[in-house]
Amino acid sequence: MRELSLYNTLTKKVEPFHSIEEGKVKMYTCGPTVYHFAHIGNLRSYMMEDVLEKYLGYVGYDVKRCMNITDVGHLTSDADTGEDKMLAGAKREHKTVMEIAEFYRKAFFADCGKLNIKIPEIVEPATNCIPEFIHMIEVLLEKGYAYVAGGNVYFDTSKLKEYYVLSGQNEENLQVGVRDDVEEDENKRNKTDFVLWFTKSKFEDQELKWDSPWGVGYPGWHIECSCISMKHLGEYLDIHCGGVDNIFPHHTNEIAQSESYLGHKWCNYWFHVQHLNDKSGKMSKSKGEFLTVSLLEEKGYNPLVYRFFCLQSHYRKPLLFTYDVLDNSKVAYEKLLKRVAALSKEGEPDMSEVKPYQDAFAEAMGSDINTSQALTVLYDVLKADISDASKRYLVEDFDQVFSLDLTAEVEESQADDELTAFVEGKIAERQAARKEKDFAKADAIRQELLDRGVEIKDTREGTVWSLI
Repeated sequence: MRELSLYNTLTKKVEPFHSIEEGKVKMYTCGPTVYHFAHIGNLRSYMMEDVLEKYLGYVGYDVKRCMNITDVGHLTSDADTGEDKMLAGAKREHKTVMEIAEFYRKAFFADCGKLNIKIPEIVEPATNCIPEFIHMIEVLLEKGYAYVAGGNVYFDTSKLKEYYVLSGQNEENLQVGVRDDVEEDENKRNKTDFVLWFTKSKFEDQELKWDSPWGVGYPGWHIECSCISMKHLGEYLDIHCGGVDNIFPHHTNEIAQSESYLGHKWCNYWFHVQHLNDKSGKMSKSKGEFLTVSLLEEKGYNPLVYRFFCLQSHYRKPLLFTYDVLDNSKVAYEKLLKRVAALSKEGEPDMSEVKPYQDAFAEAMGSDINTSQALTVLYDVLKADISDASKRYLVEDFDQVFSLDLTAEVEESQADDELTAFVEGKIAERQAARKEKDFAKADAIRQELLDRGVEIKDTREGTVWSLI
């Protein structure tokens, strides 16, 4: 088993990974709330979690991964106020909550397919697990970690000495009710308490409701991940994944209720992926039109160009999305496919040539899933003085993790036409700049083409270009 180190949000440092059971990994992923399409910022998290799972498998671990589908109980505010997102989606589209959930669940999985994101082995909708939620809440009440107020059941965060252990914050500088336009729940004893079960005292028009010991109602959002994880993965979890916006309060509350219920530590490693930002800040669904995989396709991008774009950056760094940067990734990705397609399919790999590059790949990926450095190793392979058979073997080997379809058949004509049109347009733009004696702009265009892997030369017959 190769060495692997991961940044652990719980300890705030990169540390060696050791699974609880040798050779096996139990991994949980916070799934989507299926009230709308996933935007590409959401999908960055799932993509990097996919890379982590595939690398664990690559180095020999047997990975059992579980993901929830939130189809009830996720409110628009982290302060347990606002509207249920599923109900809002149903009202928006004049459908039932279950119709909305089914449509957007399928849409999410379709997006995952386009991005080569493997669907976890276990996927469980929250609405399947109402008995498990009720049982956990009953135990938390019996142990004194929960209380009933105003018809609802709340978790009492004052019972914990280390409620903020995951976020590293404290009550003074981190609040639940961060939005000014929502009212705090007056039933709470403490500002950081959170709802385990809502009754009819909230949202009389809630479509999905169940009988419980505390009245007809529905579960809070946080309880579902704890119960679904324990149902399928047991009382001890190796890795819990999500976006950085889940750290507080969602994952903080998961730890609180899970460890209070179990009486021992629940999860050893917490893996969080940073935001994808646009020029206005964090990408979200509340900004009107938001970026989806389908929108990228409509604009002519292969979804795997977006995957390639994300792999060029480290998962713990915020990533700025612009179409200019995506265009650069498109040119680089298509050029990469052509270089791989040009490799001979004849012969057998020389494993003495292969091993040093496999070691370099493992060193990069084993260092906190450094996909950017791992891609550099891939380019080193293509430039190396080794046989094409060895190169092709390594490309296929690495692509078990990258999942970029690097050995897929390249549609040469389409790619050539698009690249030619782009380059010739830039050459014409450069010639116009030179005619106007705007040599700074002409030089900038030359550099832009170089950055995209295209070299131009001025000859007596005109300007010619070539890939480098």
